[in-house]
Amino acid sequence: MKLYIDGASRGNPGSAGIGVLLCDDAGEPLKEISEPIGVATNNVAEYRALIRGLEEARAMGWDSVEIYTDSELLARQLSGQYSVHAPNLVPLYRRALQLLKLFKTAWVQHIPREQNQHADRLAKAAASRSL
Repeated sequence: MKLYIDGASRGNPGSAGIGVLLCDDAGEPLKEISEPIGVATNNVAEYRALIRGLEEARAMGWDSVEIYTDSELLARQLSGQYSVHAPNLVPLYRRALQLLKLFKTAWVQHIPREQNQHADRLAKAAASRSL
């Protein structure tokens, strides 16, 4: 199953939202989530989108997941290429790792922004509704 995620923040930090698109193996949308999260940085919104998407994937009974994000930072932190230094990201990073361990297989792929437009629209719409 495929999970496309994005976070948006107007102001960084500012009014923020998450966008999550859950698709079947063929790429057909099964569920979309667009939720405001209050004031947050873009990186916090990216992690919150990942966590929300993983929780929803588990609730839907998925046991494997392919995660697509246009956040190079998030993808590289989860792969171990980058360390997590920002104190506000550490608990989100740890929660994401806990959730990833619940899947038989899970991997994160960095993709260009153009390939993540649906999740981007969901996140921006949610950021506009935040606060």
